[in-house]
Amino acid sequence: MKRINEYKKLFEVEKEIELKALKKSYRNLVKEWHPDKFQNGDPKQVEAEMQSRKIIDGYHFLVSIAPETKEANLPEYTAAINSGIADYQHKGLLLEISYLDGSTYEYFGVTKPVFVKMMQSNKLNRYAKRAIYPNYLYRKSKRTQEEE
Repeated sequence: MKRINEYKKLFEVEKEIELKALKKSYRNLVKEWHPDKFQNGDPKQVEAEMQSRKIIDGYHFLVSIAPETKEANLPEYTAAINSGIADYQHKGLLLEISYLDGSTYEYFGVTKPVFVKMMQSNKLNRYAKRAIYPNYLYRKSKRTQEEE
């Protein structure tokens, strides 16, 4: 959640992520912080390189959790969660679930007690469908099951 809020603040996103506004903000930030804008020896060159990486990473992250992106990918997501859970791991407030179809999704803000209840459930997918999927912000992870 901290990462989401940090990126929203960077792109000046108040509530819902709107792709058109996000793209405009992204372009303005890239123009402002592009490393080529600063000459060799300029003290801001290193800062610009770090800032531009953060801007690019933030943009891709926010696009992946935007309602428009989630809506467009809903059939793929539905197929994944219906295929069954292959593996899962929890770190901090991030729950990563790998599905039998090979895809992996990240769920943000999942607390330890919720994760413990999920682990203790004798019907893992049923618990996730009731307690995880409808209640937490998610995005498709870049990792696939083969990488693990």
